[in-house]
Formats: sequence, structure tokens, C-alpha cells
Amino acid sequence: MRHFVSVAQLSTDEIFSILESAEAYRFGVKPLQEQLFAANLFFEPSTRTKSSFMVAQRKLGLEVLDFCTEQSSVQKGETLYDTVKTFEAIGANLLVVRHHDDHWYDDLLPHLSIPIINAGAGSGEHPTQCMLDLLTIYQEFGSFYNLNVVIAGDIQHSRVARSNAYALERLGANVYLSAASGFEDSTLGFPYISMDEAVEIGDVMMLLRIQHERHHANYQSTTTYLNDYGLTMARERTMKDHAIILHPAPINRGVEIDSELVECERSRIFKQMQNGVYVRMALMLKLLKEWGLS
Repeated sequence: MRHFVSVAQLSTDEIFSILESAEAYRFGVKPLQEQLFAANLFFEPSTRTKSSFMVAQRKLGLEVLDFCTEQSSVQKGETLYDTVKTFEAIGANLLVVRHHDDHWYDDLLPHLSIPIINAGAGSGEHPTQCMLDLLTIYQEFGSFYNLNVVIAGDIQHSRVARSNAYALERLGANVYLSAASGFEDSTLGFPYISMDEAVEIGDVMMLLRIQHERHHANYQSTTTYLNDYGLTMARERTMKDHAIILHPAPINRGVEIDSELVECERSRIFKQMQNGVYVRMALMLKLLKEWGLS
């Protein structure tokens, strides 16, 4: 693995190996002795992913090169390619990139001599989020085989839904989707069910916010959305006793999920965030080793 842009590039054995490494890193890891630099190039807003990468990098002993689009030469017309090549030229050993284009990495990978990680690509994929979601599910159930996982929300515009659905299917889970009318993605070959059906059969309920920034028309969130398509208190009471709630965040409380459920007993939302640090440590260390940088 020279770069990490999609979970699809990993074999199932590689997925489990990374999950096991991430789980081990929860209990500590010896920092790298070499002076290595990691650059975080986020062209879209981020709280969890960017901060998670920064914490993971510092735990590994990496020097963190931050980047802010508002104070960069992007404002002067510099392309993504030239920005990335600039960081490579000044000595970055690893690049973490989030960009609004679904396939921003296609034209970059053949021209880079350092590893790159996809921290989010438009509505395309979000592979590190997928890996931390997998770790959270694996910690809970010890297996993916025959688990019923429901991904519910704005499926059409969600990179999280796309990455997770295919990865979970490969690992043996039964994947179902649930979405409001107009929020479906017909290119994903998974069955759609109502939220009332979802809460009854789901072992894992993965909720998604409405991606307002990717909608061409303004969609107004109302309590009607929660009642019709979200996880309400009433629906939560019909879930299986062992079922868990996931959400990649940011959360729109009272829209896709009742606010009281965000930190309820079956919620693993903040555990997902914790797991993000260890998964990203595992991925970065794996890449640095494969490039002979560590």
C-alpha cells in the first residue's frame, strides 16, 4: 500500500491487520525516532478528521505542518497539484488531503514520491472514517459476518455511506440503506428500507446528517424530517437490546437523531471519535514503513 485513498484497495486480511494494529495503539506506541513531517491539507471544513490526524501524528512523534486555505496561495489561484508538490518539495514526508472533488487524487498519485492519505473526497469516499467505523463495530461484535447494518440519511451526498457500504459487504455484513425521497443513491446496489423497518432489524444504526453544502437546492431541516426519517426516542425503544448507534458527525441534533440519543447507553458516537486517532496512527505508520521512511 503506497497510498491510502480507498478501503477498496485493501484485502480483507489487510483490513483486519490495520484494525488489530489500531486496537493495540490504544495502549500506547513508541514514538518514531526520525524527524518526519506530516502536512494536513484540508480544503473543506473539518473538526474531527483534522484534529484526529493531528493528535495521531503527535502521538507518533511526527512534526505537524498545518495548512489554512484562507491564508495560503490557493487564494491567489494555486492549484491543488502545485500546493501538494510544494509541500513535497519543502520536505513533507506524508500528506493528508481533504478536497471537494470526488477524485482529487487521480492526477496526483503518479507524480508523488511521498505517501498520501485521502481524508475525504467530495461525495466520493472517506476511507479513514470507514476504518474507524469498522473498528468500532469490531470492538462491539468481534465479527462482521451476518450483522445487519443500516446506513440512514442523506445517502446520495455521503462519502461515508459509499465507503462503509462496500467495505461492510466485503466483510460479510448485510447492508441496508434508509433515506428520504430524493436522498437515495441509485448507483449503490443495496436495498432501501424505512426507518421503522431499520430499527427492528438493525444491529448497527449508522446515521448521517443532511449534506446541505452539497445540495443544489436549499433543503430546510424540520422536526418533520426527524419524525419521518430520523432516529426518534420512540424508534430507539424498538431497537434490539444489543444494537448500537453510530454517526460520523457533525451531528444535527433533532434532525437525523433525537438529541437525547447522542449520548445514550447504546450510542458509540464519541467512541468512534476516539477510535479515529488509533486508526489513523495505524494507517500512517503502515505507509511510512512501506515507503522505508520509518
